[in-house]
Amino acid sequence: MTSTYGGDVEISAQGLPEWLLPVARLAETIEPRQLSRFLPPEQGGGRPSAVLVLFGEGPRGPELLLMERSGSLRSHAGQPSFPGGALDPEDGNPDEDGPLRAALREAEEETGLDPSGVQVFAVLPRLYIPVSGFVVTPVLGWWHRPTPVGAVDPAETARVFTVPVADLTDPANRATTVHPSGHRGPAFLVGSALVWGFTAGVIDRILHYAGWERPWDRAKHVPLDWRA
Repeated sequence: MTSTYGGDVEISAQGLPEWLLPVARLAETIEPRQLSRFLPPEQGGGRPSAVLVLFGEGPRGPELLLMERSGSLRSHAGQPSFPGGALDPEDGNPDEDGPLRAALREAEEETGLDPSGVQVFAVLPRLYIPVSGFVVTPVLGWWHRPTPVGAVDPAETARVFTVPVADLTDPANRATTVHPSGHRGPAFLVGSALVWGFTAGVIDRILHYAGWERPWDRAKHVPLDWRA
């Protein structure tokens, strides 16, 4: 699908709401190892990708935009995730503003949002998803002018939804997933969805380093299906 997005992207934290400033501050100092133990291969490789971690303000206060990937996709089928995907050649240099362009382009293609209503205020260190080989740049955005969103292409996106940050920080909605491989990671049971994997890991670390995390029961386990 062709995106209408093609503008220059600037990173600016000016004019952010007060509640979002802790997230902007953490992005200035956080180290890759503080976010994940899965980091890009030192020898290079991996497919450059980006996701848009988009904060807005809804009826219940601060919220995050998420989507559920189509169950027919080859990678991460059926998983709730941030909008995003691999860089295209027209996005530009992966080491410069390419990830910013890709995050906004993919968000428009997947959810229909208008990128002109998004202020990119920070970028987190690149992370790695071993199962798919993606090297992912999380791009942080403030949805200062929200527009209607929804699943643009059912073949890619099953649904689009927002989750209040209050639900993400609620200890009753938190758990630890146990993958058949033995890997354990944070999870969130919100919006009739189980958010886990890469997306949950990024959210977990943002909540922690922004000072929003509340004590929760890490012994509460949620098993994952063998196909996950």
